[in-house]
Amino acid sequence: MAHSIPDLLRARVGQTPDAEAMRYRAGDGWARLTWAELQERVRRQAFGLVELGLRPGDRVALMGGTTIDWIITDLAVLAAGGATTTIYPNSTAGECAHIISDSGSAIAVVDTDAQAAMLDVPHVLRFGQVPEADGDYDALVDARGAHDLATLIYTSGTTGTPKGVELTHENWLRTSEAVASLGILRPDDLHFLWLPLSHAFGKVLTMAMIAAGVPTAVDGSVERIVDNLGELRPTIVAAAPRIFEKIHGRIVAGARAKGAVAQKMFEWADRDHPKWTHWLADRLVYSKLRDRVGGRIRYFVSGSAPLSPEIGRFFERAGITILEGYGLTESSAATFLNRPGQHAFGTVGPPIPGMDVRIADDGEVLIHGPGVMRGYHNRPDETATSIVDGWLHTGDIGELDSAGRLRITDRKKELIKTSGGKYVAPTPIESRVKAASPYISNVLVHGDRRQYCVALVTLDPDTVSSEVDTQAEVRHAVDTVNATLARHETIKKFAVLQHDFSVEDGLLTASLKPRRREIEKRYAEVLDGLY
Repeated sequence: MAHSIPDLLRARVGQTPDAEAMRYRAGDGWARLTWAELQERVRRQAFGLVELGLRPGDRVALMGGTTIDWIITDLAVLAAGGATTTIYPNSTAGECAHIISDSGSAIAVVDTDAQAAMLDVPHVLRFGQVPEADGDYDALVDARGAHDLATLIYTSGTTGTPKGVELTHENWLRTSEAVASLGILRPDDLHFLWLPLSHAFGKVLTMAMIAAGVPTAVDGSVERIVDNLGELRPTIVAAAPRIFEKIHGRIVAGARAKGAVAQKMFEWADRDHPKWTHWLADRLVYSKLRDRVGGRIRYFVSGSAPLSPEIGRFFERAGITILEGYGLTESSAATFLNRPGQHAFGTVGPPIPGMDVRIADDGEVLIHGPGVMRGYHNRPDETATSIVDGWLHTGDIGELDSAGRLRITDRKKELIKTSGGKYVAPTPIESRVKAASPYISNVLVHGDRRQYCVALVTLDPDTVSSEVDTQAEVRHAVDTVNATLARHETIKKFAVLQHDFSVEDGLLTASLKPRRREIEKRYAEVLDGLY
């Protein structure tokens, strides 16, 4: 069993040195690295960092997009004995200053001059230009230990100042090996990675692919996702639910734009069918969806936020399974995962091997096992509050079904309590309203200490056209969902905003989750106007 991430890579090279490890953009095409070639580039960068002055335990800040160079530099830092501090590429100067200061990073590797200017560290390097040197690589790797700090990932700060989550080599190793042991990943798969590597979800995927020996194609360009799916024809892709919502929305909006007859045909096709009519529904709708995502997808993996069951069923009818999972940065990202053939929409599956779960008396989900973080950097009091007797208090409310699959119902801190004393879980309602219309991008339900619930709604610019009556569309979606809710949960009024939420404007986290408190603060006047 590997004792560090560099040791895991070394073991992979020992098993399949000449197999494809990584594929990456090179001009208009794709270049490839074998596992042996990948390790050689890691080896040379590791000794280059040692010559630069990196010592065991030192932190190196990485700030950039998802590229092959990011992965190589991250692995090189770990091989040299350092720990990676990840910074999301669109972070503000204030966020960067906090992370650099709190982590004590002395070296930074960045994509751009603008990023370099925001990082006050002695050494600032560029991805692809990290110095290289030679040395005894086996001795270097042998010196690494399972309990050494590997990564400092700062929480997205949806509720306050970002905290540095300390994750060790063992955290990543045991999590990635557990995921690989499930048999979902095969050496003949092609994994397409576009998720931010500054986020725990992207990081654990990289580790799992090393553990399972699965080649990964890397390109973090969001604008090229659809083109890349067509070019690469991957078999495994992970994403946040927003990506699946957008794919679904474009297909539905495209059907509507073709007129009433096409819309009726789509609505007929988009339902469960007996075998004798399924072939027609498949030809009308679902074959087009499979073609759009490359035609070879075995599984999508959804994480970072709740996936609407309606969206999951839509893809399932198309013959594409979305395996929803769940985890926190504090639990190395991948803690629960639905299994093929045993998945249930609305759940995130049972724990991965080695992890345990229990539900507290107040409904909070508690997690125990080797994926749980070492603690919050420089915050012993908050660590002691979050990890009690070895159990991580997630802050999420959930329940287990009869098969041991976890269903997350909401964030403990985000539960709404109306002035009438009724509790409302906003996240599932928001997810269902988004799924009810192809034109809706984001929804935020508000109502804490108010007499009733209201919503802020943003539209998807990729699907909305001038011909669409957006107010009527949103009203229909809200009414459809309201009809299924208890009276105190219903959305009484809503406001359609002129601009969508984004990571750049600080209203979405890196994993595309709404920053609820920031949105409520920025749109306080709009919300007040609904009461």
